[in-house]
This record gives sequence, structure tokens and C-alpha cells, in this order.
Amino acid sequence: MYTNYWKLSTKPFENSPDPRFLYHSSEHDEALMRLLYSIQSSKGAALLTGEYGCGKTLLMHTIIGELSSGQFDIAYLTNPRWSANELIQEILYQLEITPEGTKRIEMLHSLNDFLFENVRNGKHTIIIVDEAQIIGDYETFEELRLLLNFQLNDRFLLTMFLVGQPELNEIVKKIPQLNQRIAVRYHLKRFSYEDTKAYIEYRLSVAGRTTPIFSDEAYQEIYNYSQGTPRTINNICDLSLVIGFGKHLEIIDGDTVKGIIESER
Repeated sequence: MYTNYWKLSTKPFENSPDPRFLYHSSEHDEALMRLLYSIQSSKGAALLTGEYGCGKTLLMHTIIGELSSGQFDIAYLTNPRWSANELIQEILYQLEITPEGTKRIEMLHSLNDFLFENVRNGKHTIIIVDEAQIIGDYETFEELRLLLNFQLNDRFLLTMFLVGQPELNEIVKKIPQLNQRIAVRYHLKRFSYEDTKAYIEYRLSVAGRTTPIFSDEAYQEIYNYSQGTPRTINNICDLSLVIGFGKHLEIIDGDTVKGIIESER
């Protein structure tokens, strides 16, 4: 709709987890480094938390994109509202494992065989549980903990990522047996004003824009409104480009952004 007008090759502020648009703030780079380390060192479990819309899912998709194809099998669980038994079924489905039967012990035997076969073949298995704070019962968390019993003397047979909003950290702390198994943890914070501005400019550059679109006053209004939350930044910037296109603006100033924000309230 507005891409040609603003000389863009694609829409820069979509809220889909496209790794091309990962802005490498110092915090995102540290989170990326810690999580990749947990895979490379065959750590059992890692915990990534952050406020809603701070880029946790995008970070996980970036990690998946950086892993060498053929060396990893990945189960990505995105809506974990399951019982403990359903959790195992979903993991088997994601890893394309056909279990020996439908009983829990039979499913776990099939998973165990798969994990050992991967190790023999020089592969590693990763289980990602996104939005893990919505897991509804203790038994499901206990099942996740028990998966970490799949190990050799010197390494775990899988790496598990628990990803979610800040309350996930408190939930895990109330389960000492699981909390003690978390080898790596990180909390993503909102952007500063400087990172908010750099984030917007980075996304525009990825989309092909070579000159500024937003004024300094516009950046300040966007930051004040979003408080540095990437998803909110995306929403207000996308609307700004639409309105700017409709009004044939050459630059989006602070008053334009302020007017859009007021219309959203």
C-alpha cells in the first residue's frame, strides 16, 4: 500500500518473527550469545523472559535460523496449554517420532531411543516452549523437568528453552527441582530512547530506505508512547507510514505521530 511511496522494498514494521529484522541491541546480542552457548555446550535448560512484545519469539526464530541444518532436530511448542501427557504427544509430533504405543512409558521410550540415536549421529535435539507462563498445572512443568533426566555422564541429550513473560521466572522459582536445572537465564528489557531510534532506522534500512522518514520529535513521541516495547513501536510506525502516505507527507513529524496516538486512545 505505502511501500512504493516511501521507497521501501517491503513493509518494515510487521510483527511477524522475521530474523532479517532482528535489531542487535546489546541486550539482544547478549541473550543470543547466552542461548547459543547453552546449545553449543549441551546445557540442559535455559530460561528467556521479557515483557510482552519485547522480541522473545523473534530471537528464538533467529537462533533456529543460525543453527546448521541437518545437525539439529527442533520441537517448537508455541501454545503449551496441555496436560503432561499431551505435552509429550506434542513433542513427539514435532520431532516426527512415531511412538511404540499411546501409554506414557511407551512414548518416553520412543523419545529416549530418538535422543540416543541423534547423539550417535552427531545431532542435537532442542525443545522450545514459547509462552511457557500459560502452562496451567504443576504436572506439566514436572514433565518438562523429567525430560532433563535424558542425559549421559557428561552431557544432556537435549536442550530445552523455556520462553515467556516475566511471571515465568517466578513460576519456575516456585519449583526448586526445575529451577535448579536452569543453566542459563536472561531477561529482555524494553529499549532505551537511543535503541528505539536505532531500531526504527535499522528496520527501515533493511526494507531498503536510505534516507530518514521520521523527525527527531517523531522519535521522541514514539518512544514516549511505546516505552521502548518493540511490538508497540512497530504498530505506531506502521500506522505513521500509512497516514503519511495518505497525506502525501515527505517526513513524519512529532505532530503527526501525536495525532495518530491520540486517535488510538
